[in-house]
Amino acid sequence: MTLRVPARAKLNLHLQVMFPRPDGYHEIRTVFQTVDLADEVVLESAADGQLVFRCDQPDVPTGEDNLCLKAARLLQAETGVRRGARITLRKQIPMQAGLGGGSADAAATLVGLMRLWDLACASEDLLLWGGRLGSDVPFFLVGGTALGLGRGEELVPLPDAPSRHVLLVCPPVAVSTAWAYGRLNFQLTTKGFVNKIPPLHRVLADGRMDAFQGVNDFEAAVFPEFPLLLHIKSQIADCGADGTMMSGSGSSIYGLFDTAAACMEAERSLCRQSVPGRIIRTRFIGRDEYRRNLFSHWN
Repeated sequence: MTLRVPARAKLNLHLQVMFPRPDGYHEIRTVFQTVDLADEVVLESAADGQLVFRCDQPDVPTGEDNLCLKAARLLQAETGVRRGARITLRKQIPMQAGLGGGSADAAATLVGLMRLWDLACASEDLLLWGGRLGSDVPFFLVGGTALGLGRGEELVPLPDAPSRHVLLVCPPVAVSTAWAYGRLNFQLTTKGFVNKIPPLHRVLADGRMDAFQGVNDFEAAVFPEFPLLLHIKSQIADCGADGTMMSGSGSSIYGLFDTAAACMEAERSLCRQSVPGRIIRTRFIGRDEYRRNLFSHWN
């Protein structure tokens, strides 16, 4: 039996970092949004009970630190299953871009192996196990539009954001998440929290994306060191994007457009300007479509 599970990327429509926590993580407030850009996790049964991982991208680690392998071993440990699997990852989501590719792959592995091994796991258990794998992993078990609290693993599902087309630029810049956290000014981010979160939650809960104005605290930390990212953000804005922002701690920059035609025209404009990096057109994916593909996609 072979299963093919899509592992879709996310954007952060809003990201505020509050303060360091005693457990070594940071308290955040973020709005996640799934898009249709996706890796593919291919799962095949292995009769010998072993786990084997491979990837079509040489930069992806294949050892025990790989999140897909961690997800598989965690599922084995928690359920007592003795079956194995061959896991093949086909990458499309750029790495170190703030798009959650590794976390999405881990979530897809959990869901796919649950089917492959014929396991009946409660959704609450999957969310708990996902949080042990990474702060973003629980979101990729939910999808759509969601408010992320705590370190990002505490989720409040929100009404799906209105359909938007997305132009994504992934420049040849690698931003370390740990480095970006170390550059934050927590006095400024905490002040932003007090002013922004209550109205933000109301706007999103009511589905009024036209009134939504997100921020990303990492921009103030990252842009001075990598001015190319600020320049790309300005170029996307000049193409008529409704909103532009860096996703996660970077380095991808995105712009939102109401129509596919406007998004395509912006892509052509950026190509004429020889904007460095990979340019991707994608779109928002709502929760129903996301979960339908995640939980029912196999051959």
